[in-house]
Parts: sequence; C-alpha cells; structure tokens
Amino acid sequence: MSGNKWISYIKKMQPYNIRKGLRYLRHFGVKEFLVKLSERMEPEEVPYGPWYEKYRAKEPELERQRKKRWKEKRLISIVVPAYRTPEAYLRQMMDSVLAQTYPYWELCIANGSPEDEKMRTVLEEYAGRDTRIRWKALAENGGIAANSNAALEMAAGEYAALLDHDDLLAPNALYEIAAYLERHPQAGMVYTDEDKVTADLKEHFQPNLKPDFNPDLLRSNNYICHLLVVRRDVAQRAGGFRQEYDGAQDYDFIFRCAELSEQVGHVPEILYHWRTHAASTADNPMSKMYAYEAGKRAIQDHLKRQGVPAEVTLKKDLGFYRVAYPVREASLISIVIPNKDERETLEKCLRSIREKSTYSNYEIILVENNSTKQETFDYYKSIDGKDRVRVVYWDKEFNYSAINNFGIRQAKGDYIICLNNDIEVITPGWMEELLGTCQRSEAGVVGARLYYPDDTIQHAGIVVGIGGIAGSLFVGMKRSHSGYLHKAALMQDLSAVTAACMMVKRSAWEEAGGFEEKLAVAFNDVDFCLKIREAGYLVIYDPYVEMYHYESKTRGAEDTREKVHRFQEEIEYMRGRWTEILRKGDPCYNKNLSLSKWNYSLKG
Repeated sequence: MSGNKWISYIKKMQPYNIRKGLRYLRHFGVKEFLVKLSERMEPEEVPYGPWYEKYRAKEPELERQRKKRWKEKRLISIVVPAYRTPEAYLRQMMDSVLAQTYPYWELCIANGSPEDEKMRTVLEEYAGRDTRIRWKALAENGGIAANSNAALEMAAGEYAALLDHDDLLAPNALYEIAAYLERHPQAGMVYTDEDKVTADLKEHFQPNLKPDFNPDLLRSNNYICHLLVVRRDVAQRAGGFRQEYDGAQDYDFIFRCAELSEQVGHVPEILYHWRTHAASTADNPMSKMYAYEAGKRAIQDHLKRQGVPAEVTLKKDLGFYRVAYPVREASLISIVIPNKDERETLEKCLRSIREKSTYSNYEIILVENNSTKQETFDYYKSIDGKDRVRVVYWDKEFNYSAINNFGIRQAKGDYIICLNNDIEVITPGWMEELLGTCQRSEAGVVGARLYYPDDTIQHAGIVVGIGGIAGSLFVGMKRSHSGYLHKAALMQDLSAVTAACMMVKRSAWEEAGGFEEKLAVAFNDVDFCLKIREAGYLVIYDPYVEMYHYESKTRGAEDTREKVHRFQEEIEYMRGRWTEILRKGDPCYNKNLSLSKWNYSLKG
C-alpha cells in the first residue's frame, strides 16, 4: 500500500479506533501489526452492509412466519444474565425478543444488579406488558456463570436459547430454530450465524458465516458462540455453567453440551447481532484477557474427557488456539511419490524430506511412471534400496489414482503420505504433526498448507462447489495473512484436502476403496476425501504443516482434444457421484459464501 493511502486511512480513523490500534500494536509488535492492518484495509469484494439489508427477512416474509401453524409448539426459553445493563440496551434486547415471529417463547432474566432501581423499573414495565417475560432479582452479582445458571433455572421450555443482555435477536431467529427442530428433533444443540452491530445499531459488520458442526474448528476457536440453543435436558446433564470458566463459560458449556448431543445442528442465517462497545469482547478482545486462559482450560478439559492427549496453546490472535496431538506410537510411515523424469525436482523433494524430518520410522516409495530420460533411471539406480528409498515401476499410461493405489499397495506402513514430486518440505517435525493428528480414532486424512514459490498460498483446504466442482481456499493470498476469521491458519475439518501432501490412515484408505481410477487426473483427491468422510472419518486441514508446491511440473497442460474430453468426463463423474453435496452445499463451508471466489467473499 502506498504512503498516501496509509495517511488517508489513518486520517479517517476515529479516536477510539486509534486507541484500539495502539493496543494491537503493543500486542502484535510492528511487523505483525502491519500485516494485520493491511488485511483489515483490504476492501470487501461484496460489502456486508448492503448485503445484509438485501438478504435479511423483510416484512412480507415475517408476516408469513407469524401465520404459520406449528405441529409441535416447542417452548423456547431465552435465558439472559443481566448485570448493570444500560437502559437503552436492555430495552432494545427485550424489544428484539418481543418482535419474534415465533410465538412460543419465554424470556427468563436473572438480574445480578439488585441495587439498580432503573433496571428494576424497566424489567417490571416489560413483564407487565407481556406475561412471557419473567425476571428475578438475585441477592448479589455472582458472576456471568452463576447469573446464567440462575436464568437457566427459571426456564420451563424444552429448549434454552442463550442471549447476552446487550445483544439482539433477528426477528426470525426463533422461527428458524423451531423450523430446524421440526426437521431434526434429535438435535441436542443448534447454533446460527451472527454479525456485529455498532452500539447505536446503525451499522452491521463482521459477519461470522459458519460451517456445520466442526469439532477441530471448535477446538481452535469458539466459532459457535451466538445464537446457541440447547435442549434443556442436555444443558442440565452437562451441569450448566461453571464459575471457574468465567469469561469463557459459554465455550466450556458448548463443549460439554456437544459431547452429550446426538446431533449438533446449524442454521446458516444471520440471526444474532452482537453489540460492540469499548468494554465488550466483540470490539475489544483485550478487555478480558483472563477469558482466553479460561478458554484454553475449556479445551484442555474437553480433550481430557474425550481421552485425547494434546497440548493446547494460545495463538497470537486472541481467542484462537493451537491444539497439538502427540505421536502415540512410532508407526511406520510410507511416503508415496509418483515420478516421471524431472530429476532435479525429485532430488529437491527428497533432500527436503531428509533435511527437515525429525521422525525416523519412515520409508519412501518412488513410483516410476514412463520416464524417458536416462539420467532419471541412473538416479533411481543410485538411490534404490538406500536411505529408506524403494523404487517401484508403473508401466501403464498416466493415471494419478492408479499410480497412487499401486504405490500404496507396495507400502508397508500403517500411515501413508501421498506426496507430489514437486513438493519441498518447510516444517521441521512435519511427519510428527501429521501422524499425531492422523492417529486420532476419528481421523482419516490430514492435509497441509501449501505455498507457491512466491510465498502466496496454493492450498489451504478444498471446498466442494467452488469453481463448479471443487477448488482450493485462499489461492494467491500472502503467506503472512491468515484470511477470513483466520481460517487459513486454523486446524479444522474440511470436505477435502489436496493429495499433493496428504496423510491417510491405511485402514481408512482400504475402507474407502482407495483412489477412484476413473479419475485419472482431476478431482481424484476430492473424491477420495469425500469417500473417507462418507465412511465416517474426518478430513482435517493442518496449517502447521507447511510446504512449497511447485505445481505439477511433470504432467503437462490439458491442451489436447483427448485431454479436454477426459477432463469433461471426470467433471461428469463427480457431478453424478456427489450430486447431493453439490446440490446442498459443502457442510464445511456456508451457503452465503461465494463459489466463484476462494477467499470467503459473500455470495453476490
């Protein structure tokens, strides 16, 4: 960015934002602060304010919702812990509940400010206006967890919805929740998308457009947050909120409720508005530093209950965490690398493996496929049988799926790394990182974060539907950037990752039937990952394994009539095999996000 643009940007900043910027500067340091600032200054491709106005439920739709006759009149108890709530915020919160198009609700407010006469007056006024509004004065302020439990104890509904005392519900929030529960009565917990709104309610911004339930993303960040609705018996069995997690009591509560829920549901609509002001965590993450340590403990306790050994650390971005899974057993890892000529490229790949690897129990299976240069075969001869390397020969035409299946069948390891010959390892300890994650019982595949040689992203996971069939996320974004809500830098579950660097559990590979050999060139890794998920395993994106990818140097362009025809056939195969996910949308993405962009832009 030019100096003039920086000056122009700074001139437009309000005094509060300047103070906020200085806090971030002290926290991140100059270099990281400038990276964060440059990310924030990038203009939205589709501005959120106008988009929100376009897509929010309008009066004709709200009126239709009010007239709906419900088969099941599920009572939803909205629980609110209140403490020294400014009168305007308190009224606006209750007005947003009164505006709900779903009629079967009660509002349960536990007031932790018994000395605040103004709050008492307002609460009495609203309770007098509508009998569905109930409140009680607590003897004293017990803290956010205790006050929340007091509000939860007032609830009589089958479900409890959690609402902060200064936030707002969209008028169709409970309607959409009730509609979801009508379709999925087995759900023990349901959450929605959310955004932030300025204190004066004039501007909506920073939408959080969430994936469906994503255990690894939840361990990286409390992405569920608001609006959260929990079946009351689940909340009771979970034990309500725990005071020792004040500041992250909802994070801890979400983990425990998710563990007890048969299904965790997601409504991909902006139905909750999180108000920002100088003291709120929404606008000033540094206002409650203790909350992040509490969040770390919430993750640790969740992992302990699940019997999963792991180390949890805070990331520099507040409210975000890294979970590192130790290697449980030093299993043999087989690295399968298809190759055709390009000796120098292959040599660089093998050298990086030797130089960066700190794990010793591995073998390398080179799958030779129709090389023509004598120097290639001379190189094979010099390395075959040495330094853990074996060379096997595939003498049929190029078929990426068949070559990898052949190589995996020659491999001896219980864990396989599919690796392109044009990969250069960056991360020391990369095999331990992949293996520790892949040894989890629920894991089937673990993928890496890949860069072009110019330090821009080539792969940070794959979304089904992008570009028609599937596409990589954050392509071309600077390596130093973390993307929308830091998703390029967070471990999370995705529908697919690239086989340019992918670890797969052998048992999962066998259960999924290996790579589909009808897909000789394109989408074979996407198809394979979808089969892994279909078999009940997770596909995990691990950004802590970093590689350079010199991008398919050996294959050549799809520029002949035969190759174009084959590519079209592979597209049609994917459309036929994965019709449902292409029609409904990728559950690890969000229906409101663009399928023509790679950076989590809003759908126009």
